[in-house]
Amino acid sequence: MARILIVEPHTDIRSLLEHVVRRLGHEAVYPSGNAGPMPDVDAAVIEPGDFAGLRYARHVRGLGRPVVFTSIFPAEREALDLEPAAYFVKPFALHELSGALAAALAVPVPA
Repeated sequence: MARILIVEPHTDIRSLLEHVVRRLGHEAVYPSGNAGPMPDVDAAVIEPGDFAGLRYARHVRGLGRPVVFTSIFPAEREALDLEPAAYFVKPFALHELSGALAAALAVPVPA
């Protein structure tokens, strides 16, 4: 079982992402807030437009772990420079996220 960080500001979308993560047999992990420590996770699903999203993405990539971005905005250079395992523009099919997470966890992504 992998620990997957979810950084998504909208509760309803966060619930859907958690559902996908749990259906794959993994544990959903959430940020503890700006003052809390950065979590040690195996991968992340992040909305890069969220205030703290890119900060968490940099941390996870710094650990050499994969990041999947899910956003309402097209990819920007700052996000693409982190070499995400996938970048989905909302709305997207949940099976696409499942496939991207499974693939990202099966093959290490270089930092």
